[in-house]
Amino acid sequence: METEPKPVFWYGLPYGYLQLDLHPSPEGIQEVARQLSALPESLRDRADQVFRLYAGVVTMLRSQEVMGCALGMHPDEHGGANLSVLTVSTVPTSGANPDAVLLQMMSTGPDNGIVPVELPVGTGYLLETERTTLAPTAPPEGQDDPVQETVWQGTVAIPVARTSSIITVQLVTPAVELADDYRGVLLGVARTVTFDDPAAPDPAEVPFSDSGSGADEGSPFG
Repeated sequence: METEPKPVFWYGLPYGYLQLDLHPSPEGIQEVARQLSALPESLRDRADQVFRLYAGVVTMLRSQEVMGCALGMHPDEHGGANLSVLTVSTVPTSGANPDAVLLQMMSTGPDNGIVPVELPVGTGYLLETERTTLAPTAPPEGQDDPVQETVWQGTVAIPVARTSSIITVQLVTPAVELADDYRGVLLGVARTVTFDDPAAPDPAEVPFSDSGSGADEGSPFG
């Protein structure tokens, strides 16, 4: 049986986010569809929207270097829910200096107000934008064209010299009016990124541990 490679970094999920399976089995998808069809009609449409969002995200991310994806559902003031998708990815730089690659990428793109942010693992770069994308809802009755909507997208890019890669933490939501709140969520997740395995034993509690291993760096996981 193929074993999953050990992660090279870890991060924490905020309240209201559910980690998604990026490689669901056909049987698992069929079971979710069956459960949706059994829901009361008042809940079925909203659940179907979430399922469509999940299916679309999984399809998009399978071809990318995505480490994790989580779906956020937070109650709104109208009795519904605000949806968002959080993804954490790695972008290889083929052995090049990731800082130089990232700076080159930023210099060749439009001026979108990229802001440096200080994180426990080093300097990251925040980029915010609004864009139009396909909505996870079915087209209105009698209309064939898919529905489009405006979403807020925030990205924190973190260059990592030790792995010659760039870690990206990205948050997308159609709740554009809540961009300030979701920016805080995005930066909160970026601040939890760590290279210390949260499941590893505390070196201070391990007999004859190597005090010079560098494992005494702080971890946001406690």
